[in-house]
Amino acid sequence: MSKRISVVLNQSVSKLGNNGDLVEVAPGYARNYLIPQSLAVLATPGIVKQVEQRREKERQEKLAVKQAAENKKTAFKTIGLLTIRKQVGEADAIFGSVTAQEIADVIQEQTGIEVDRRGIEVPDISKTGEYQAEVKLHPEVSAMVDFQVIPL
Repeated sequence: MSKRISVVLNQSVSKLGNNGDLVEVAPGYARNYLIPQSLAVLATPGIVKQVEQRREKERQEKLAVKQAAENKKTAFKTIGLLTIRKQVGEADAIFGSVTAQEIADVIQEQTGIEVDRRGIEVPDISKTGEYQAEVKLHPEVSAMVDFQVIPL
């Protein structure tokens, strides 16, 4: 058995690793395939240091995005009750339903906070009244938004 060498991947390689990963491979695999195809470079101390700096920077960026989501969550706690106007029939039954896009538009209009409609989970709404919707701001952060449906 020959000794294995360390390389840093420039691109994701299936069954080996992702971009920026430090992996150990057989010398022939590195010399004959990974390096000539520009899929990897030999792991020198300088390159390893660059990889560590890049990973730290990515971690800091992810942390900043999560912190921004936490700030939005606190903003949602302070906004209070949002109002959605819908056309109403007999027995306070609304025509149609309240969609995630309508909730996103009301949040944008009344608070100035932009929210992706795909992250909003709306309960089934068939009558006027007060409801809650869950808004996913980040994979680890979600907030509850109170809103009321009233007649036009």
